[in-house]
Amino acid sequence: MRVLFVAHAFPRHERDLAGNFVLRLAQALADLGPSAGGVEVTALAPAAAGLAGHEELGGVAVRRYRYASRRAETLAYGGRMHRLAASPAGALTMAALVGAGALEARRLGRAADVVHAHWWVPGGLQALLAGRRPLVTTLHGTDLRLARRNAATRAACARVLRASAVVTAVSGWLRDEAATIAPDVAERIRVAPMPVDSDAFDLPPPGAPRDELLFVGRLDAQKGLADALRALPLLTGAAAGRRLRVVGDGPERAELGALAERLGVAERVMWEGQLPLAELAERYRRASALLVPSRDEGLGLVAVEAQLSGTPVIAADSGGLRDVVSEGRTGLAFPPGDPARLAKAVNALLADPDGAAELAARARPAAIARFGRNAVAMAYADIYAEVTRTGSWVRR
Repeated sequence: MRVLFVAHAFPRHERDLAGNFVLRLAQALADLGPSAGGVEVTALAPAAAGLAGHEELGGVAVRRYRYASRRAETLAYGGRMHRLAASPAGALTMAALVGAGALEARRLGRAADVVHAHWWVPGGLQALLAGRRPLVTTLHGTDLRLARRNAATRAACARVLRASAVVTAVSGWLRDEAATIAPDVAERIRVAPMPVDSDAFDLPPPGAPRDELLFVGRLDAQKGLADALRALPLLTGAAAGRRLRVVGDGPERAELGALAERLGVAERVMWEGQLPLAELAERYRRASALLVPSRDEGLGLVAVEAQLSGTPVIAADSGGLRDVVSEGRTGLAFPPGDPARLAKAVNALLADPDGAAELAARARPAAIARFGRNAVAMAYADIYAEVTRTGSWVRR
């Protein structure tokens, strides 16, 4: 089985976090082997400065297409694509990116049995324009938020979904949201998450200290770090004075730093920016809890990574996080946007070390069963086999 991945975010090197779950899926599919429906993936992604047009990354063939001058090829990999595309110049560059990617998807798609678009935009639009069949489209969350922006983006998303033989969403919440965009294809929208590298995230040695709170994510309003900062002054008992390590960067870094100063907790916040995978895994292992205050998260892979590391998770009861954190069983939940309830959950968790250990012990095997490489790869291999076997065709 040969599958062409079309994605605007795909790692630039093996330690890159941009779209790394897409690379992990490609590698997991190849690892299945022929007897288990092994899949050979070629990944198609945009060019950027310093990247080769043809390369092999982690055993996966990668093709990167040019879409503008070298100076203008800045839309991808920075987490700012849709914001940059909102300007007149950015919109023209985005149109060039969609067109160039569609042409390359048409060419490479001739040798593929299935085209798998990650994110409906730009990948789904490129695959649609390329006209290659059958098409599988995966929604990751940020793309669905874009679809809800206005009538035009909603209509474009609906067209891609209707053109897809199967649509996958990385969580049940995302599946239900996608069904409101294109109700007539709701039966073709399935939950199929991305894999997490369970080998990279493992348990710390017995007795290792877990002495700080942790936040991992992009520093923007949707990720909700402001709620975690506002919770810090409300911590009491065993949690009083606990420090918060922040791993990530984003457009609200300066604003969040100023908020910490106003709250009087700046000395308790450690800002680290983005970290390589090995260092990120070490941060999970030393944390007493991961705080995930995101709103409308497509899934929340950071929560899964923490669970694999034996770290209790306290997450907002919102979006795809509900697929990861079951209140009182695999973590603790609090109402999104409520720092006081977040602080109450942290206080309760740190006051009961035995209970926290039980949550972590239940969460790790559940995470492996649902998000492990082999389980996810088998699910997608079955989808590819189904759409090729049944001759599912894309309807424009």
